[in-house]
Amino acid sequence: MRSPTVRAGISPDHIRADSVVDLAYRRIRALVLEGEILPGARLGQAELAERLGISRTPVREALRRLTGEGLAEFVPNRGFRAAELGLDGVRRRLEVRLLLEPGIARLAAERRTDDDLAALHDAVAREEQAETRVAAHDASRAFHVALARATRNSELVAVFESLWIVEIGQRLLAARAAEGDWRGSDACEHRAVAEAVADGDGERAASLMLAHVQDALRHWGHDDTASDRDGSASTLDWGMA
Repeated sequence: MRSPTVRAGISPDHIRADSVVDLAYRRIRALVLEGEILPGARLGQAELAERLGISRTPVREALRRLTGEGLAEFVPNRGFRAAELGLDGVRRRLEVRLLLEPGIARLAAERRTDDDLAALHDAVAREEQAETRVAAHDASRAFHVALARATRNSELVAVFESLWIVEIGQRLLAARAAEGDWRGSDACEHRAVAEAVADGDGERAASLMLAHVQDALRHWGHDDTASDRDGSASTLDWGMA
């Protein structure tokens, strides 16, 4: 009996190699987005390969992909490092969200499932009950990610997640913390969006999300801390409340 043939130009080894690259890409990307690897930190190929239990080659290919996404940078003679965003970089990402998220909210209102609605309401409840800035941030990000997932479009989810790196979200909440009830205000806006999505009202959901992101941009744009003087936001208090 003849063994199964493989189409021309495609070999099992090549498929396995691509799978390892995809795995390395997803794992390293998650480490950056979730804040386990901080902005500016060195992305050593040998260290990452050992951590993931794979060879350096797929790690190198994964880092090149992350560089294309803006999540990593290549520094000649020094190698790769996690992208480090200053104040202007954060503002630019917020401007992209300003264009992107109203559309996400509109699509979510059209396509959401009962599970999506449950995830949105759970995130709002966790934000309302949060006792620290870190917990409030995590719940807030979970809401926006759940909204993106409700679109049933994995490309939108990937784009959104690349815009909201955990460290960036913590900067935004730190800038907003000067308000007396910043946490309650954020959760209230989220709840209004969730209700519009539950009602299937895409235009209302989009309008509410537009105002929500505009508010975040306004708070960040008015931040006149030392971050404007030294090009970073590292002096902001991101600590627990």
